[in-house]
Amino acid sequence: MTAVPPAAQTRTMSTAEAFQIPLAVAESYEATFVPRMFQEWAPHVLDAAHVGPGTSLLDVACGTGIVARTAVDRVGDDGTIIGVDLNGAMLTVARRVAPDVDWRQGDVADLPFEDGTFDAVTCQMAMMFFPDRDRAVAEMIRVTRPGGWIGLAVPASLDAQPAYRPFVDIAARHSGPEARALLGSYWNCGDADELVAGLEQAGLGPVDRRTRTGTATFDSSDALVATEVESTPLIERIDEQTYARIRSDVGEALAHYTTPDGLFEIPFVGHVVGAQVPSAS
Repeated sequence: MTAVPPAAQTRTMSTAEAFQIPLAVAESYEATFVPRMFQEWAPHVLDAAHVGPGTSLLDVACGTGIVARTAVDRVGDDGTIIGVDLNGAMLTVARRVAPDVDWRQGDVADLPFEDGTFDAVTCQMAMMFFPDRDRAVAEMIRVTRPGGWIGLAVPASLDAQPAYRPFVDIAARHSGPEARALLGSYWNCGDADELVAGLEQAGLGPVDRRTRTGTATFDSSDALVATEVESTPLIERIDEQTYARIRSDVGEALAHYTTPDGLFEIPFVGHVVGAQVPSAS
């Protein structure tokens, strides 16, 4: 699942100058990965954050803005929505797609808002890329009002992924154990018990955790392999014969995920967590 991380990883840097993706990559992210993977998760994240009419919402690491856009009808005219991302190209696309939403550049480790500004804060499929998750959570808590809610979604661990796990196994078998590390960053926040414990340790509660299975759609099994391998340094460490063997074996092992119309639809398991900021005593 590393076709998405190049876009997502832009949101992990401590400064906006550290890493910026080209606009074409952000456009591709919006055109391909949002409808084929992330769109379906947005309502669940908003549910976890108790977003409804009149809510003031901050969506952090918003990317091209699918969660914030999905929230527009929920919050209505009395609500407010701000999307924050570190990457300028992502925000350029977000502004094009939804010009009426307030999009701002900022770092989750140092959010540019006063304490208790928002009723709810959301973060979808980005937390695993933050270099300091504790700091990120602390900042999300800080800008949420007492009694407000934080809604998160993260991919489940690789062991819980029915399709991605065998793909990584095949890649490692042909290219060596380093492939697991190179292809594994997307799943490193997937221990749900550990995630909940960290949120509780940060002072949040109650914490509601739900695990669900969505769908990731590719044009073919080869497209899955290209998406994952070519967006990591692994592509530079294998020769064409090794790459061909990975494509062939993945196509055979996961052939049952090919749909009648020729698309390649694989299960994608994630955790959706809602956590309440304690009310002021």
